[in-house]
Amino acid sequence: MAGPSQEEEGGITTAAAEWPAVEQLFGIRGEPSRCWCRFFALPGASFAATPAADRKAQLKDKFDGGGPAPGVLANRSGSVVGWCAVEPRQCYPRILRSQVFKAAGPPVTDGGGGSVWSVSCFVVAPGHRRSGVAAALLAAAVGHASANGAAVVEGYPVDPAQRPKAGPADLYQGTLGLFLAAGFEVVSDAVPGRAVVRLRVG
Repeated sequence: MAGPSQEEEGGITTAAAEWPAVEQLFGIRGEPSRCWCRFFALPGASFAATPAADRKAQLKDKFDGGGPAPGVLANRSGSVVGWCAVEPRQCYPRILRSQVFKAAGPPVTDGGGGSVWSVSCFVVAPGHRRSGVAAALLAAAVGHASANGAAVVEGYPVDPAQRPKAGPADLYQGTLGLFLAAGFEVVSDAVPGRAVVRLRVG
């Protein structure tokens, strides 16, 4: 279900994602067209064992299931230029089993009846990187999660200061600076170059 569009700086608008635009952005080449944002949803060997076409179908099912959209989109000048995946944390079993997550200690409990949502992935179209798209997406993801009952939003960014050789393919979970600028707080940096960050929204 799409939410209201939000106008951001740099002519960027954001809104809850809709499937046709996600399909257009991911395209037929590159990592997004192979992964379809299913890496964290398919634990262990099941990701490698699942063909790309089936991963795509699984993501589409998220849009057809009647629940909140599993992410948000950014548009600029009428074209879709970015995606950010955000869902309740339990939708991502690979995150729950990851070394980065476990190093943060016991999972946070919100204590207020809401849920914890995870920002798991960013996709920004070539030619639009380093132009405010990721920041707009993160702000929209926080708003989307909050509007759908989240009490806490969590991320798992890379710290380029500790991983200077990290390229775009390594930064799909976002950078630490991106999350800190959005008001998130570091709750763990036990794994060098990786952090767990949280923002209370409810």
